[in-house]
Amino acid sequence: MSSSTEPARIPVTAEQPYEVLVGYGLLAEVPALLGSGVQRVALLHPPTMIKTAERLSHELSAAGLEPVRVDLPDGEAAKSVAVAERCWSILGNAGFTRSDAVVGLGGGATTDLAGFVAATWLRGVRVIMVPTTLLGMVDAAVGGKTGINTAEGKNLVGCFYEPLSVICDLDVLRTLPTGDLIAGLAEVIKCGFIADPVILTMIESDPAAALHADSAMLRELVERAVSVKATVVSADLRESTSTGSVVGRELLNYGHTIGHAIERREGFTWRHGNAISVGMVYAAELARLAGRLDDETANRHRVVLAQVGLPTTYAADAFDDLLHTMALDKKTRGSTLRFVILNGLASAEILVAPAEDLLRAAYTALSREGS
Repeated sequence: MSSSTEPARIPVTAEQPYEVLVGYGLLAEVPALLGSGVQRVALLHPPTMIKTAERLSHELSAAGLEPVRVDLPDGEAAKSVAVAERCWSILGNAGFTRSDAVVGLGGGATTDLAGFVAATWLRGVRVIMVPTTLLGMVDAAVGGKTGINTAEGKNLVGCFYEPLSVICDLDVLRTLPTGDLIAGLAEVIKCGFIADPVILTMIESDPAAALHADSAMLRELVERAVSVKATVVSADLRESTSTGSVVGRELLNYGHTIGHAIERREGFTWRHGNAISVGMVYAAELARLAGRLDDETANRHRVVLAQVGLPTTYAADAFDDLLHTMALDKKTRGSTLRFVILNGLASAEILVAPAEDLLRAAYTALSREGS
């Protein structure tokens, strides 16, 4: 892990290599990372990031760049065709050329949209991600996935487009609402189960420290989670190596198949991490009932997630709705449902086309009535 004063620099060696910087006081790094030839910089941000956007605008202006502020709706409301169209209109009116750039400053919804706008404007301009939530730092901003939502589901429209860099300035976590910090830990814990069990041991040893924005533990957890995602993405940017039961980038979808269905059923009012927390418990129960996962590791999901305040159950009567939505998920191939499951700690496989009876039994074990 990095020293307390110098940022960690975690490489992502995919098609267009870049680094993820993790540390404190990193906003000043953005102008230099944009490279030469840039004149205008579209700074996309939600209303909660106005003060930070002003600071970053000052850094850009001081470096001789022209910041163009683009205010976005908060949360998932930003990820729509209408908002993307408004961004394109602002870029067009400001005279953005292919040598100009976009910066996404905000949570995962902001960086998803910013990446999509950058990828589609003039068939691709430079983009830097500055995630301001824990979830954004360890998940959405890293890995080159962009996306917007439609009425039919979450992230059904998007593309793979790698940023110049991702800046995880941990200073911004000091003002993050506790609920958002807790939700972000779901993706951190996911990385512990799929690849780095040290994450789980750290959280279990001191859950309170994991929830403290200034703690050395949280910094190390961010670095470890980013490293897990960087390793997976570097090996399989476009989710092209998952065949049969072999897992490539789909490994990162652990807990997401039913998690995304829960988000849609809740009208995207649930925090993403909360839905993924429930999704991981479901995946563990599915693996247990399929005879792939031992009881201890399956039970550990509920324990460690609950320790940091994440939900581990969902409504008993929701299964039929969720099953219908899962059939539309982008991880489904044809009419075949696919679930990332564990067959041991930090060991995964794809469960292809599980029987509905098995799916329903796992949901009964998850739901409030069955738990």
